[in-house]
Amino acid sequence: MLTPVQAEELIRANLVPFSREDCPLAAAHGRILATDLKADRDLPPYHRVTMDGYALRATALAAGVGVFQVEGTQAAGMPALKLGAADDACIEVMTGAVLPEGADSIVPFENAKREGSTVTVPPATAIAPGSFVHRRGSDHRAGKMVVPAGTKMTGREIAVAAAIGAAKVSVAASPKIAVVTTGDELVEIDAAVAPHQIRRSNDHALRAALIAAGFPRVERFHLRDVRQEIDRLLGEILAEHDVVLITGGVSRGKFDHLPAALESQQVRKIFHGVAQRPGKPFWFGVGARSMPIFALPGNPVSSYTCLHRYVLPALAQASGAVPAELRTVALTEAVTFEPALTYFLPVKLSSGPRAELFAAPDPTNTSGDFAGLIGTDGFVELPPEPAEFPAGSTARFWPWM
Repeated sequence: MLTPVQAEELIRANLVPFSREDCPLAAAHGRILATDLKADRDLPPYHRVTMDGYALRATALAAGVGVFQVEGTQAAGMPALKLGAADDACIEVMTGAVLPEGADSIVPFENAKREGSTVTVPPATAIAPGSFVHRRGSDHRAGKMVVPAGTKMTGREIAVAAAIGAAKVSVAASPKIAVVTTGDELVEIDAAVAPHQIRRSNDHALRAALIAAGFPRVERFHLRDVRQEIDRLLGEILAEHDVVLITGGVSRGKFDHLPAALESQQVRKIFHGVAQRPGKPFWFGVGARSMPIFALPGNPVSSYTCLHRYVLPALAQASGAVPAELRTVALTEAVTFEPALTYFLPVKLSSGPRAELFAAPDPTNTSGDFAGLIGTDGFVELPPEPAEFPAGSTARFWPWM
């Protein structure tokens, strides 16, 4: 049986990148940038004043000039004024304004005293050339890459895009995702529920996590344990979506029709079964249009864990996202488990006095105990060997969305 790392490698090897599309900047939040954003001009585009005060020549102040004549006012948004040739010339300036031509530094208002058109600067005031001036191009030069492809667009990247005039950005297309539940025991949350039935929760949980991860185009479907219905509806779902997630029906029971139904739809199975707990029956295949199809175990904790361990990283890769940085945490207490399967253990995070990241084990009662995940921050991945992990052992951490 495959290890989680082997399963991950097979998924990655069989993914086809999502196409690109142009997106208005106002709708780009959460999207993955497909091309680099480059500065269209120097940033800042002019010598920018960073303090309300008086623009003058630092050499004049250093030479002993203490009284200056105000020649005008330079506000933000005004074309640059020109400082007079006299050593005692200065111009009143506001934060964000263009530095007047001929000036090289700013004396803040609080370091000077103004009477009419005369400004007095105390002799002890030390102002070096460039003081309180944000130099043109000191952040980025024109043509320089400021946001690399593969970056998720947040408020920071959107601010940069706006500053360089990128009204539209090239991003990875947002895939149309189907989340499919299976089983006659499941009913919708607002339907009457019989003693032998349970309410659907997996599709709601997976949809919420997918949206939080930046994939908002998610539709929910349900398949009863009737092979003819499964074949018909599954064909429609596969034809209309870019990614399919199925929960339940992938074990080896009499009513687990999904593997055979997928095969009849020309879906190529890549693997079925991973040596892990929870989520051992996890199935992955590729459809006729090279679309990824993930069949997750029906138990809620198993389904939710497999989504975070395999599906979300796969969607990020297909979107061209820069791989997430590996996070390692230290266990706060010893963990022992069997059988010899990789153990995905829910944990609560905390930090130590030296900024260490600790993980307190908080296992669920069973893989059906979805409420047991409340209060946890994610899970750690513990390999099957050794089966005993003392307190302080480090492990890879996967956060919940």
